[in-house]
Amino acid sequence: MSFRGVQQGFLCCLLLLWGVRGLSASPAATSCTTAPECVDPCQIDCPSPSWCEQPYLTGDWCGYRSSLAESGIVFDLNVGQFYYGVTSGGLERTFEYAGHGDYVANADLGKLLGCQGLFLKLRAEHRFGQSIGDAAGVLIAPTIATDLPRPEDDNLYLTNVLFTQALSENFAVFAGKTDTLDGDLNAFAHGRGMRQFSNFGLVANPVTLRTIPYSTLGAGFVILRELEPIFTFTVLNAKNTIDSDGFSELFAEGVAIATEARLPTTFFGLPGHQLFGGTWNSRDVVSLEQSPGFLLPNVPIARASDSWSLYYNFDQYLVVDPQDPKRGWGVFGRAGIADQNTNPLSAFLSAGVGGSSWLANRARDTFGAGWFYVFTSEEIGPDLLPALGLVGDSQGVELFYNIEVTPWFHLTPDLQVLMPARQNLDTALLVGLRGVVTF
Repeated sequence: MSFRGVQQGFLCCLLLLWGVRGLSASPAATSCTTAPECVDPCQIDCPSPSWCEQPYLTGDWCGYRSSLAESGIVFDLNVGQFYYGVTSGGLERTFEYAGHGDYVANADLGKLLGCQGLFLKLRAEHRFGQSIGDAAGVLIAPTIATDLPRPEDDNLYLTNVLFTQALSENFAVFAGKTDTLDGDLNAFAHGRGMRQFSNFGLVANPVTLRTIPYSTLGAGFVILRELEPIFTFTVLNAKNTIDSDGFSELFAEGVAIATEARLPTTFFGLPGHQLFGGTWNSRDVVSLEQSPGFLLPNVPIARASDSWSLYYNFDQYLVVDPQDPKRGWGVFGRAGIADQNTNPLSAFLSAGVGGSSWLANRARDTFGAGWFYVFTSEEIGPDLLPALGLVGDSQGVELFYNIEVTPWFHLTPDLQVLMPARQNLDTALLVGLRGVVTF
């Protein structure tokens, strides 16, 4: 699907939602237009909040944003920009600029159309610039957001058109085109590479990359407790269909299954989670298809008729602010194993600490420090040896401090020390800045 076609489709979906509601000018915008003390007719209200205190750079869109939210349409629009450099080791000493645009619309179709319990999620995204992964010479992307939705592809793609129907407060079914990065959720190590860690090794478990496409058609169900998912089961098309609607390719090359249980805990009287998951893909495996997360496309792997992975993660708060239960910090960890006959990664471990800033005057800042270790499969083909040399295990450390400059702008200094899987390369030291603006 072309850039123009996807862009027009996304805009048509938004216009359809707008038109169904039949919105007129909001009361807030009207009152500001008519009130003598309002100089600018596009103020949120009278008086409007400070530009540096509002949650969005573009404000309330003359009151339409609030009116749309009341009608069931909520927008989450942000652009992340990354300036990272390899200062020693790796493949090349250089700094690179790249970015990622993520545009999400969530619609409550119960409010819009009277379809009680029906929700629609739309996500359009694109990347731009040159990622730092090639220069670092590593297997796992150091800035995963800059490789989404497709590495080296600057087009805008519609990666989510997902309908969810709640059948009760504790059970819902879903179907449509979905991206899978929101799986393997962790309170301190997730954030899609835009809010917490940047390195994919500390955003999700990479053993699943071989079996689960990033964006494709699928359906499943979820069991909830107090509106929080505790068990999810999903059936997916076996391959990525990022650049198409996917219907013509549905199950043509097999099926993928993902299941995940995320159970809340109260160890030490503090909140936490224990997550267990598994994936399986029936697709005939010949080589590793280029996908977000891996930086070695077309890795030769032994032929097999399917592939699987099992994974685990936990998060556990150690400190919670008694005045604000949303503030606190704690520890996290991940582990995973995979079929090394078909997966370039045979096992994975990570651990770290993260959460709200410990600085009393920086209550909205966050921090993280994490380590990961990647066990490389012994079945990676010998065809790589002339180009890459010996390929072995790899590991890395990442430190970040996320500064809330304003509610709509976050600036994150980041340091990564990465031991490449390529044995002929020295340990790479990466330094960088990530800036995320919410529109």
